[in-house]
Amino acid sequence: MARYTGAVCRICRREGQKLFLKGERCYGGKCAFSRRSYAPGQHGQGRKKSSEYGLQLRAKQKARRYYGVLEKQFSHYFDLATKIKEGKTGENLLGILESRLDNVIYRLGWANSRAEARQLVVHRHFRVNGIRVNIPSFLVRTGDIISIDEKSQSKAKIKSILEANASHPKPKWLEVNNDKFEAKKIAFPAREDIDLEVEETLIVELYSK
Repeated sequence: MARYTGAVCRICRREGQKLFLKGERCYGGKCAFSRRSYAPGQHGQGRKKSSEYGLQLRAKQKARRYYGVLEKQFSHYFDLATKIKEGKTGENLLGILESRLDNVIYRLGWANSRAEARQLVVHRHFRVNGIRVNIPSFLVRTGDIISIDEKSQSKAKIKSILEANASHPKPKWLEVNNDKFEAKKIAFPAREDIDLEVEETLIVELYSK
């Protein structure tokens, strides 16, 4: 299973904004971006204004890094988005990315970050429609029920995460039942429900060349 293994804080610095990839650490004084908001590398402080292509590339890279997706998989998601007959391609792309199991777990407040959600999924803490799933990229469909495995519900780590994120806002496309430790995807994610600073139109322009 391919994944990025480099320094996470360098990603935020390269994109010029916080992407909140490390959960609570991003809100505290230890955040590297708060101390060094310029791009990493020897010439990081001397970067010039980007070209049109550069802006499009940065939009794509930012979206990839928000969701922790590598290039080949991101390109695959874009191909899927172009095949959806309804809606705009860029918005459909974000909807597909939001439907990844690791992102759904994060949106539910069952993990402090997408990276942690990915790890918890791999460690088999969640089920989809009663079946244990350990693939972070699994695409949750409308009507699917996501639940915390019964054995995992009593684990200290899971309990602490749920307590810390009890007031975590839930997106409209997810219906949560806290008593049963489960949730249901009731709709395809709409653009207005995705609170990420991503210019999806630039991504579509990039892939349309």
